[in-house]
Amino acid sequence: SSGINAEYGISGLVKHIPIAEMQERPCVLLCNLKPAKMRGIMSHAMVMCASTPEKVEVLAPPADSKPGDKVSIEGFVGTPDAQLNPKKKVFEAIQPDFLVSPAGNALYKGVEWKINGQPITAQTMRGCGIK
Repeated sequence: SSGINAEYGISGLVKHIPIAEMQERPCVLLCNLKPAKMRGIMSHAMVMCASTPEKVEVLAPPADSKPGDKVSIEGFVGTPDAQLNPKKKVFEAIQPDFLVSPAGNALYKGVEWKINGQPITAQTMRGCGIK
């Protein structure tokens, strides 16, 4: 969870993950995309998932993380844009470098995604992309 008040992250995962498994589930959200209307509701975040054409799995934050904790990637410092400019296609440019390692850890350019120093993981998927 992101700690965002009164805003929603609507996912298109219904074909991949039963709704009962999504409700109240800790997850990793990308929160600075331009809001988009999905199913008649404005979505203000994207649920980050390990992904292949056949399977999708929600990435898991560390057990001790809390809503609003920030993801860090060693060597990539800075302040995120308040909102990515969709015309610049920033997410589309960096997303191909989001991968799940053979150990199940989320990576960007080979460096682990972490929250409070602990890795973000895929439960079962390995060696695939993240979307």
